Amino acid sequence: MNIASKNKPLIVICAPTACGKTSCAEALFAQDSSSSFAGIAEVISADSMQVYRGFNIGTAKPDKALLEKLPHHLIDICEMRGSFGAGDFVRKTLEAAADIYSRKKLPVIVGGTGFYIRNFIYGLPPTPQADSLLRGQIEARMKKEGAQKLWDELENLDPASAHKIHIHDEYRIKRALEVCTASGKPLSSFSVEPVPREGFSFLILSLQRSRAELYERIDKRVDLMFEQGLADEVRSLVSSGCCAEDSAMQAIGYREFFTADGRLNEDIQAVKERIKKDSRAYAKRQQTFFKAFTDAIPLNADDIEGCEKKITEFLAGAENTLDSYAKFGHNI
Repeated sequence: MNIASKNKPLIVICAPTACGKTSCAEALFAQDSSSSFAGIAEVISADSMQVYRGFNIGTAKPDKALLEKLPHHLIDICEMRGSFGAGDFVRKTLEAAADIYSRKKLPVIVGGTGFYIRNFIYGLPPTPQADSLLRGQIEARMKKEGAQKLWDELENLDPASAHKIHIHDEYRIKRALEVCTASGKPLSSFSVEPVPREGFSFLILSLQRSRAELYERIDKRVDLMFEQGLADEVRSLVSSGCCAEDSAMQAIGYREFFTADGRLNEDIQAVKERIKKDSRAYAKRQQTFFKAFTDAIPLNADDIEGCEKKITEFLAGAENTLDSYAKFGHNI
């Protein structure tokens, strides 16, 4: 691969939760797969929760066997009580991509955190200059009232922005509220026509399933998570010092374990049903969000052959001129 070329190839596989993103990437790029692209790529995880150490079952984090045959980046890079936002994702993804290219491999972003993916591909729109006093006030409110309350407030002021920001992305919630308060205009009103990031040539594959099928898969995944010990994982995290106010604990699959006063809910069946409900609502928002990716190619999540075809066309394109990829070689 000519990594000195102006536009380096980068593939994005995006889809709602439980759609089958990881299994698709495994079928395409794992070293033991039957795909023509076996062994040529490494994954950059675009999952805002898999960055946190200790949050494993509820995030559907890839297991050791998969990591050995398909290396992943941006997994377990953040302390369990830390914070990680879109800006961190962009910076870390640029670093990971450079590392992958240096070993003559192909970076493939795989995930469902659409806000992260969008910011990496298109960047952030221009917004009003930060107001340190106002930012401090909102920061104090975040600590006292929690992300959920501020997100609800943002939804009233700027629903378009709120539905693009995940509940555990405290930085973006605070910034959106700051813009609304300082300018009197919603953050979404500052959007500009997206322009892809320079230096890359993107292939965006948007995996599709019917909503009914997706909801069924979500329910089965949540049941499996509880069989695997999700409740015990949450108790262990709490014993290690985590609490309901932590960024990671406010994610779907974890926040439902807490009552309004921050205690653990002992009604496990009620917790499970709440996780299913919240996950289905989140998947619906993800489907809407990814529809706005006008450059994305929609493909059935089980259509591995169709994915291979699009990747072949992309890597053999005139702009990339990557003969080694087109020949599906491993010494790239």
